[in-house]
Amino acid sequence: MAGKYPDRIRSLPLYDGRFDAHKLAAQGSDVLFASYPAGTSIPPHTHDTDNYGVIIRGQLTLHIKDTTETYGVGDWYHVPAFVEHSADFSEETDEIEFWFQPEPSN
Repeated sequence: MAGKYPDRIRSLPLYDGRFDAHKLAAQGSDVLFASYPAGTSIPPHTHDTDNYGVIIRGQLTLHIKDTTETYGVGDWYHVPAFVEHSADFSEETDEIEFWFQPEPSN
């Protein structure tokens, strides 16, 4: 798997999904250390987790509803649960993603 992560992180289990990632399980959330080759496009989709991520190498172009934003190194983004979104990676990119179970409504 590509990505410039420390050996300890690279020794974590691989995530089985649409991209390369190492997964660190945590109660109520998952943490993924994800890598995307240049030219990767993730088609529109939703998921049942509230996602936050930080770009640590490269850049992410994120499409949510009618907005498109580009995030670079050090930038954080948020994708709410059940909201359709897509992503493009024009260059090799690494990020750390936090996938939280949505908090119950009151």
